[in-house]
Amino acid sequence: MKFSVSYTTRSARPGEKEGVDYHFVSRDEFQKMIGSGAFAEWTEVHGNYYGTSRVFLEKCLARDVDVILDIDTHGAEQIHKWSCNGVFIFILPPGIGDLKERLTQRGSESQEMIDLRLRNAVKEIEKMDNYDYVIINEQIDDAVEKIKAIIIAERCKRDRVLHKPKDRARS
Repeated sequence: MKFSVSYTTRSARPGEKEGVDYHFVSRDEFQKMIGSGAFAEWTEVHGNYYGTSRVFLEKCLARDVDVILDIDTHGAEQIHKWSCNGVFIFILPPGIGDLKERLTQRGSESQEMIDLRLRNAVKEIEKMDNYDYVIINEQIDDAVEKIKAIIIAERCKRDRVLHKPKDRARS
């Protein structure tokens, strides 16, 4: 299993590392990548571009490696069109008030940006019915355990399809 590191045009926050948290690129470079078809999905969110490498996904899928994407609802729609084999998990905060508190405590964004993120979150929540699973992230450890359970269940489902027992002659 691999985590897909997205490309973005936003500046790194304190503690974020290039190639670990994101691939940080300029707007011009990102737009060139769009033009060359480098992304399996991309979108503009909160005034910045974000995208997922098509080549990275294709290599992982060719090797039957599961890939975790951390993308918004617009990106999920694009990935669903690109590859219907995905499992889509919508992760929710316990409530909008909790989300506001988390964004405020992070201390990396202006009140204007926090308000924009909250407005966008309300719009995204309206799309959660398009997902296979919904997890409410009250406690991170519990949310991670639920994601692990989904991965295990989906792998078992996939294995059932890929490894059907051969018909045996009746004696």
